[in-house]
Amino acid sequence: MGKKEFSTVRQYLGKTQSQMAQLLGISLKAIQSFEQGWRNIPVHIERQVLFLLASKKSPPQKEKPCWVIRKCLMEIRRNCPAWEFQVGNLCWFINGTICQGEAQESWQKKMKICRQCKVFQTMVPSLKTGLRLKIFLPPCLPY
Repeated sequence: MGKKEFSTVRQYLGKTQSQMAQLLGISLKAIQSFEQGWRNIPVHIERQVLFLLASKKSPPQKEKPCWVIRKCLMEIRRNCPAWEFQVGNLCWFINGTICQGEAQESWQKKMKICRQCKVFQTMVPSLKTGLRLKIFLPPCLPY
């Protein structure tokens, strides 16, 4: 997550820098540093921000779980934390999920895939256009 996206999310959430700092449990100076690009946004902060953004989505709907949308095979589902904990709409929030046939090594690699995924796009509103993008998703690949 870059400085512009962080700032845009904060504004979308209707939070001042001070309110965002309190919400994330960090200092106001940290928020200012993120938005100025003086400090990289840590993974744990990015995760919290994306979770808040997904939680702000309205109206609340009953979404299909990721394994249905992605048409994952049962053998993949059994090894995936999203299936294990039955959180198919928050798969993007959990490390170790099986996407594109394997668990990703890092949050950055995972989010690169997630940001292109219909599940993520359904849960987290697009900040660029205000609309969710519709894309074709191939089924999960067996490993």
